[in-house]
Amino acid sequence: MKTTAALALAAACITLSAPAAAQFAKAEDAIKYRQGALFVMGQHFGRIGAMANGKAPFDAKAAQENADVVANMARLPWTGFGPGTDKGAPTKAKPDLWNEPAKFKEHSEKLETETAKLAAAAKTGNLDSLKVAFGDAAKSCKACHDAYRAR
Repeated sequence: MKTTAALALAAACITLSAPAAAQFAKAEDAIKYRQGALFVMGQHFGRIGAMANGKAPFDAKAAQENADVVANMARLPWTGFGPGTDKGAPTKAKPDLWNEPAKFKEHSEKLETETAKLAAAAKTGNLDSLKVAFGDAAKSCKACHDAYRAR
């Protein structure tokens, strides 16, 4: 019985540690995954932006909740940009994304860093700190979009 449980646990660990790209049966699945992750992140980022830009009243609790979602979501979409995912479903990604993987990785890491800072700023409950962190995160988004997203 213990051996069976140990084997099951080992199999689960191996499955969980398998490359994320292996989770996608088709390129279309990876494209939908990354687009979904980026959409959700964008929705929550927009809510913070509305507060930072004075278009919505500042609500420290809502800002923190949304910033936490953004920071968590910022780690997800990158596995959906694997080899072969430049085709298979409609995508706005430019071909340069696959030609410059190191540069694209720098952009993704910068976004993760800036969204973590945004979440930390939101936890302070200070609107001015949130505005600065939001601006830096927005610049990171824009830099990547300018380089790798077709209009």
